[in-house]
Formats: sequence, C-alpha cells, structure tokens
Amino acid sequence: MKLRYLLNFMVLISVYSVLTFYIGWNGWVWLHVVFSLNDKWVYGLIIGFLSYSYIIGHFLKRVPLFKMVGSYWFGLFQYALLFLPIANLIALVLVLSGLPSTSVIIWVGGAVLCAFVILFIYGTFNAYNTVVRSFTIDIPKQGKDYAPLKIAMASDMHFGRLSGLNHVRRLVRHVNALNPDIILLPGDIIDDDLEPFMQKKMGDVMDKLSAPLGVYGVLGNHEYYGGAIPNFLKEMERIGITILLDQVINVENRFYLAGRKDKTDNKRMSIDALLTDIDPSLPLIMMDHQPAEINQAAKNHVDLLLSGHTHRGQMAPNHLITRRLFELDWGYLQKNQLHTFVSSGFGFWGPPLRIGSRSEVIQITVNFVKSDLKSETVRNKKQY
Repeated sequence: MKLRYLLNFMVLISVYSVLTFYIGWNGWVWLHVVFSLNDKWVYGLIIGFLSYSYIIGHFLKRVPLFKMVGSYWFGLFQYALLFLPIANLIALVLVLSGLPSTSVIIWVGGAVLCAFVILFIYGTFNAYNTVVRSFTIDIPKQGKDYAPLKIAMASDMHFGRLSGLNHVRRLVRHVNALNPDIILLPGDIIDDDLEPFMQKKMGDVMDKLSAPLGVYGVLGNHEYYGGAIPNFLKEMERIGITILLDQVINVENRFYLAGRKDKTDNKRMSIDALLTDIDPSLPLIMMDHQPAEINQAAKNHVDLLLSGHTHRGQMAPNHLITRRLFELDWGYLQKNQLHTFVSSGFGFWGPPLRIGSRSEVIQITVNFVKSDLKSETVRNKKQY
C-alpha cells in the first residue's frame, strides 16, 4: 500500500510539474518579449517557490507565508490552465494570418493578464463580502411551542490564516443581526490547523454569537485533517458552542436537533442507528457536513437537513464537478417531508476567491403547521 501510494504521488507530482512548466513557459515568453527578461534561473526559482509553496507549508506550519502564497497559486494555476490554451490558439491563428509575432505576444499576453486581474478582484469581493439568503419552510409537526423557529446557518468558515479575524467579525455581525432563535454551524469551522485560530483569539470573537436556544455545530472533514479535535472541542466548549458528535438532543421539547460526525470518521453512526430512540411526532432537524446521505435522511423521517462542504465548487467551472458528485451541491431541495439546504459556505478553502459562488449566511424560518397536512411528493431542485 505504501509503495502504491508513493507511485501515485510521484505520478501526480510529475503531471503537476509538467503543467507548472507550461504555465511558467507562457509567462517567460511574455516577460522576455515585453521587458527583455533574460535571467531564466531567477525566474525558474520564483515559479518553483510559487508552485510548491503549499506543499512546503504543509511541513513548515510555523511559517505561514508558504501556505498563504500557495493558496493564491492554486487560483492562478486553475485559471491559467483554462486561459492559456485558448490564448495560445488565438496567438497561433494571428501569427499564421501574418501579424508580427512580437505584437501578438504582447497584446494576447496583456489581455490574459487583464483577465486575471479582473477575475481576482471579482473573486476576492465575492469571498469577503457576505450575502444573507432567507427562506421560509413549513414542517407539519408541532412541539410544545407553535411559534416559528428562526435559524441562522453558516458552514465552511475555514477560519485560519486567510479567513481571519475580520471574517470572524463579519460572521458575528451578520448572524446576530438576524436575531435568530438558534445558530447552527454544519462543519469546517477551522481550516485544518487550530493554531492560527487560537493565536488570533478568534474564539473570543465567536463567543459573541448569541441565540436564545444556543449555538451548535458539527465536525467537518477539515477538523479531522487538522488532527487536533480534542483541543478544538475544548475551545468550542469554552466559547459556548456545542459540537454534536453523533448526538441527538431535545431542545425545550420543541424539536430534536441531531448532529453527525463527518463522513471522514469511519466510526460514525448510521442515520437509522442515531435516530433509534426519538419521538417521531416531534420535528427533527439534522446537521451533516457532507450532503452525501439525503435519501437516508428522508427515509428516516428527518424534517430539515443542513449541510455544506461543497463550496459550490468555489471557483467556476468547478461547480460542474460538485453537481455530478452530489444530488444537491448547493441550494434547496424538498424530498417528501425532508427539506434540505446545502450552503456554498461562509469562508473558503485555498485561495480567497469565489467565482460563481458567494460567501453566505442562510436564514431559515420554520413554520410548524398542523400535523394533518399531507407530506408533498418530491419537488424539483430549487436553487437560490
């Protein structure tokens, strides 16, 4: 298994290196023509530093520069692979049509550079400027309190080096402004490493999240990747956020709230095992970080399922991939009695860029209506 893993890693690194060379070569040609750049070794070292910074940062966690630079490189890498083949084809056609190659390189390369600048400005705006999306649903069950339930939901904050203190403050401001009855955080609160979260005292800011019925969350895959779950749980407990680990709680006899361990955890309970001893007449709300078991939730009489994880691909056209991986990768879906919401997330993974998605907080108002209403059959997916 170790040998197979090593071989796969070597193949992946080889392909990545070839693609990086292609991107670097395009940059070199343009810089050489426009600025008469001749020092290939210095240029090569800069490209090498950019392209391998994230990998180096994984081993040198105490030097945040590497991971920050590497995160931006991922965005540049993706869109370079999309833009450059088109630019090369256009340049080839123009040169074959008789235009001077120097002029073609200057203007086509300049156009690509402008496209990158515009895209990165737009993507950064989407990443750091949050929208609030509001919805109202009906659940044909009632607990002791018939009043509507106001939920504020935020997933995938990825708080760390780049999604930092200002973004935490932004979360608190947006969520508290909604005056929710309960706040739900379906996973990936931190971005792998707990250390920057603790160093910047982000927990002291999150401590200001306030709702009468409490603040609850679940683990996402990135909490597992960080390998510091006990310390993370201790910090969440300190600031008054209850992390549900395959647990179901009765909230003031109004509804059940269930929280699952992430799919990353091979010891997590199945949905039917988790919900064995509940009263089916009470409304049931569940948080599950990855929207991978919508059908199982519907079969086990869950009324409201809240997930994140997908980021809606974060940078288009990645949403075409997440759309194929998940029945619902972003938006709203009702299936029989089950209402499912999948958020594109509040933060981001890797580069602080969102193309085709936005940093978002979701507000859901739940009306508990008379239980003699019949459940509806499957509705079509409703995107935001």
